[in-house]
Formats: sequence, C-alpha cells, structure tokens
Amino acid sequence: MGHDHSHGSGAGADGGGGHSHGPRIGSAGERHQKPLAIAFALTAVYALVEVAAGITTGSLALISDAAHMGTDVLGLGLALAAIHLTKRPAAGQRTYGTYRLEVLAAIINGLLLFGVAFYVLYEAVERFQNPPQVMGVPMLVVSSIGLVVNIISFRLLTAGSKESLNVKGAYLEVVADMLGSVGVIIGAIVIATTGFQYADPIVGAAIGLFILPRTWKLMRQALRIIMEVAPPGIDVEAAQRELSGITGVEEVHDLHIWTLTSGMEAASAHIVIKDGADWHAVLDESRRILAKGYGVTHPTIQVEPIDHTEEAAGF
Repeated sequence: MGHDHSHGSGAGADGGGGHSHGPRIGSAGERHQKPLAIAFALTAVYALVEVAAGITTGSLALISDAAHMGTDVLGLGLALAAIHLTKRPAAGQRTYGTYRLEVLAAIINGLLLFGVAFYVLYEAVERFQNPPQVMGVPMLVVSSIGLVVNIISFRLLTAGSKESLNVKGAYLEVVADMLGSVGVIIGAIVIATTGFQYADPIVGAAIGLFILPRTWKLMRQALRIIMEVAPPGIDVEAAQRELSGITGVEEVHDLHIWTLTSGMEAASAHIVIKDGADWHAVLDESRRILAKGYGVTHPTIQVEPIDHTEEAAGF
C-alpha cells in the first residue's frame, strides 16, 4: 500500500476534496459572534438600569427581573468567551483545539437556567403566601423598555440558535427573560388597574414552568455530545452497512460517529479490503458516504488489507 494518498493505511480527512489532516474548520457559534456581542452589551446595560430602577422604586419585581437579566449577562458572556477560546488552533495536548468549550458553556448556561427557573417558582410560592405591595406604573414603564431590549437580543440570536448549541443556550436565556418582561408587564397592568396583587406570583410561576422543559432539552443535547453519543438522526448501523457495501470492502468494524461541537461531526472506522481492491477508491468512497449521507466533516478512516492482523503488526 502506497503513502501518496494518506499517512499510512489510516487516513484522516476533512471530508472535502482535499486531503489535509486536522483542519481548522471553525465552529458554528463562531459565525454568530457579532450578534452575540451586541446582545451581551444591550443586556448588561439594561440589567444595571433595572437594578437602579428597582432600588429607587422599591419594586421587588424589578429587582428580581434585573437578577434574571444578570444571569443572562453571565450566560451570554460565557458563550462569547467559549467562542473566543475555540479560535485557538490545535496545539500540544489539545489535538482538537478547544471546540468542546462551547458545549461546556451550554451546560453551564443550562444549569443557570435551571437555577433561575427554580428561584422563580420558589418566589411565586412565597408571594402567594405573602403578596407584596407592587408599584404598578413604574414596573410597567421599566419592564416595557426591558422587553424592547430582549426582543432586539432575541432577533439577533435567532439564526445562531439553529446552528450552535452554545448560542442556543444564550438564546434560551434571552427568551426566558423576554417572557419574564412580558409577565412583569401583564402583572403591572393587572395590579395598576385592579389592585390584584396575586397577578405577580401567578405570572412568575408560569415563567418558571415554561423555562424548565426547554432547559432540559438543551442540557440533554449538550450531555449527548459530552458522552460522545451518535448525533440524533444518525443511524450508525446504516452507515456501517453502506460502508460495507463499497466495492472491494470485506468488513467494516470499530465505526464511531460523534459530535465535536455544534455543526462539526466526526467519525472513525477500520475498513478491511479484499485482495486486489483499489484502496484509493475505497477511501474516497467511504469519505463521500460519511460526508454526504451523515454530515461528517472530520472522518478518520483506517484501510486494512484482509490478511492484516494485530499479531503481524506487533501488537
């Protein structure tokens, strides 16, 4: 077997037309860094405004909403930091670079969201028992401006949330806070017009219940990546059958497909070929199948002759 097509009988490739090894692909989150930064700045500034307004008016609702926005600021900051760090090239012990930091940021964001949801539910129970006197008009004005800020951030992050798990975590925090602002507005209107103080804890409980299932979905996605489970929708057994059906292939074993970070699927496989088979063609076709059929951008394929054994290789 020659060495012009790959490095030995094992060939790692980027899934494209070239044959470079260990490419700098770029994560999905990196393409959405600018809107994430704008959302971070808007949210940070308005969180400070809400704190000041809450202290000035004595509104617990506004201070609580400011705390919620402060969590958003932390989550957005983590997302930005993760994207910045993933730009570092692979080096030394980090042979895949720092792509997994995006996934870790998504997990941290998920934990923050769980914390916020349970805090909101706890506060709702407390307020059912002892409803505070809330100043409806100041709440309405400040929360309305906060809603505008959240809508802008929501629009900025929508596209990135469909591609990057990291951006999706930040996006869900903004959605949760946007709903929080809507809830505060509704509560403020009800309180200002009817004096019904229980409107505040009712809205709070609804927000908490809305956050929980969406946060669990985000965490489940992130944990699948950390555990290197095959991406949802990818049938590993079907991929193995397709690879086994390539002309000249005797057997496929040790096939693994996993996600490095959002938008970056990887795979490794040992492909045993028959005597006289064109191993160049087998390698190219296996890469094509994994790229076109399964979205694998970073395949590592080891092509082995049928008479190859571990004993012969000295293992």
